[in-house]
Amino acid sequence: MTRRYFGTDGIRGTVGQAPITADFMLKLGWAAGQVLRREKGRTRVLIGKDTRISGYMFESALEAGLSAAGVDVSLLGPMPTPGIAYLTRTFRADAGIVISASHNPFDDNGIKFFSAEGKKLPDETEDRIEAMLEAPLTTAEAAQLGKATRIGDAAGRYIEFCKSTLPDRLSLHGLNVVLDCSHGATYHIAPNVFRELGAEVSVIGASPDGLNINHQVGSTHPAALRAAVIHRGADLGIAFDGDGDRVLMVDSDGREIDGDDILYLIARDRHERGLLAGGVVGTLMSNFGLAVALEKLGIPFKRAKVGDRFVMEMMAANEWELGGEASGHIVCGHVQTTGDGIVAVLQVLALMIREQASLPELLKGFEKVPQALVNVRLPAGTLAHDVMALSALQDAVSDVEKQLGDQGRVLLRPSGTEPLIRVMVEGCGHLNVDQLTQGLADRVQALLK
Repeated sequence: MTRRYFGTDGIRGTVGQAPITADFMLKLGWAAGQVLRREKGRTRVLIGKDTRISGYMFESALEAGLSAAGVDVSLLGPMPTPGIAYLTRTFRADAGIVISASHNPFDDNGIKFFSAEGKKLPDETEDRIEAMLEAPLTTAEAAQLGKATRIGDAAGRYIEFCKSTLPDRLSLHGLNVVLDCSHGATYHIAPNVFRELGAEVSVIGASPDGLNINHQVGSTHPAALRAAVIHRGADLGIAFDGDGDRVLMVDSDGREIDGDDILYLIARDRHERGLLAGGVVGTLMSNFGLAVALEKLGIPFKRAKVGDRFVMEMMAANEWELGGEASGHIVCGHVQTTGDGIVAVLQVLALMIREQASLPELLKGFEKVPQALVNVRLPAGTLAHDVMALSALQDAVSDVEKQLGDQGRVLLRPSGTEPLIRVMVEGCGHLNVDQLTQGLADRVQALLK
């Protein structure tokens, strides 16, 4: 079926514009409840949210729709997305619902579902929910209505889980850390995790007011963290996004440590200790240097389409446990079922403690190659797929690939959210990737005229 609402990561958009409206969320809760009840009988669903102001409205609407369908609801309040996945599993709930638009500004919001196993809801179930949205809303008999409760210790349970992913007796004592919680869902979680593990913690971006989530803070705006680390003389900084499933770091000099760096450190550590199951999944945007570095270590590497959903699908297909994106979505499958910023960064800090080494020392030998990206905007009515299929464009790509040899790569891909073709070239330092990228982008532009 052709989907109207669900994308690769749930349903997302601007608050007040269809489908991100209160009436749609009421119907969505009801439709999801109907589908889940048919699959499982009496059903319980957990609902968590980030800190944006519209979360209150959508939480109430979803609760009402689920109750009307005869589904019991447990409310978690503000909770990182991976925390909702974890609690869905441990409470033996039938599904979990996340109200969040991740790293987007406060006036966006979205919904995504977790299965009872704490993983993305199967496509078939999402399709059935979409189909049910076309049915008229009905209300269960009064005696069959769903009940709503609040889980008061949800934050504490997730904090203890995060701490448990560090080996026993391993302490962060002696580490001076700055946390940037993006005024988002980690604001009351992350500081407690790191303090209770022994780190000296300073915090920015932990005063949510419903409107400031991701505003000039967090993993998509690292300048604030960089400045705080340098000002306070900290050992490192850690920035999460609004819902806590992304993370990036900065070292003591303010240099950014992105998802590729984090993925390399975790992969190398687990490989050297004989714990890595299989290889590593990255994406089409993962740096060429990551693939080269892992190959040198004898670690298999595969690229999935951009999006943590596709990363996890490829991990599952290969029965591998580690994958992630340069943006900071890191899936540590040996301890968590989805991308988890806190859990991922704890793996890196554990490595620092074991090796008694700084981030720059641990990253010696890992060289990311220069990368250039140019976005080419498509004229109205032009389909990216048609442009990508042009033989003249394929010839232009081949010309650049010949110049790169085995020292780089070319990537052309349509944007999933805008009428753009993204042109990227990356290659070893002696190659002029800026010139090659612009030249290829000019060829694309010329074909549009």
